Amino acid sequence: MGELPLDINIQEPRWDQSTFLGRARHFFTVTDPRNLLVSGAQLEASRNIVQNYRAGVVTPGITEDQLWRAKYVYDSAFHPDTGEKVVLIGRMSAQVPMNMTITGCMLTFYRQTPTVVFWQWVNQSFNAIVNYSNRSGDTPITVRQLGTAYVSATTGAVATALGLKSLTKHLPPLVGRFVPFAAVAAANCINIPLMRQRELQVGIPVADEAGQRLGYSVTAAKQGIFQVVISRICMAIPAMAIPPLIMDTLEKKDFLKVGDLGLDSGDVNWPVLFYCSSIHMSKLEPELRAQIHEQNPSVEVVYYNKGL
Repeated sequence: MGELPLDINIQEPRWDQSTFLGRARHFFTVTDPRNLLVSGAQLEASRNIVQNYRAGVVTPGITEDQLWRAKYVYDSAFHPDTGEKVVLIGRMSAQVPMNMTITGCMLTFYRQTPTVVFWQWVNQSFNAIVNYSNRSGDTPITVRQLGTAYVSATTGAVATALGLKSLTKHLPPLVGRFVPFAAVAAANCINIPLMRQRELQVGIPVADEAGQRLGYSVTAAKQGIFQVVISRICMAIPAMAIPPLIMDTLEKKDFLKVGDLGLDSGDVNWPVLFYCSSIHMSKLEPELRAQIHEQNPSVEVVYYNKGL
């Protein structure tokens, strides 16, 4: 076997993203929970393989399959902009087991106030870690900003859950089952913008199709954060809006009276991971448009990492 060629584009997913099967294979690979079991030494080895290849240096004896494996292991544990290693539960590979467990508990223990408060706090604590770990750009955020975002989101989620819970006391039980979903949706509207407020102040990096950074845009940051908020709410629908209907039907038929956790938490919550997004030049700030036009007049669309 000869040395691996340098023309493999590991900046993009391995599979064709214009097809459903290609997108599914990519996202299942990125979120594979087995990546949580990869050792620190293996992570460093994968990082070295990827960074060396991008720099034009091929690791001796490596095959194309091994290169792609290293790329996905690297992507699963390191931030795409800062390059820093993401804390374990903030990684893409942790999304399925963590969301599955937390969602199941929120849907199961929604009747008593203490359990509502506890699981909403757990959920927002997890979300705060995920939002910070998968933020867009490399702009630092202060401890004070992190604390404000965390307290605000947690308070908002708990207040929403308790408020709705009190309003549904005299309504059919089915309505009460939707309280966790409403609280999560409200908290996402608070947590994500606050956790990423620095991006709204200084902007996020935008680049051309080749990945060349062109500047920072607040407009792109607003668009990206809005997309993330909407996608997070939509992501919660299969796991938090559909099971209550199923559970209510089963209980009415005396099929299930206790032990909701098994069914609720079995609804696997695969996150939507469309990291890369685009924006037309006409929507950018006038100063940035002028700067980009001066550098490269042919650019019509710029790209950015919108975060998770």
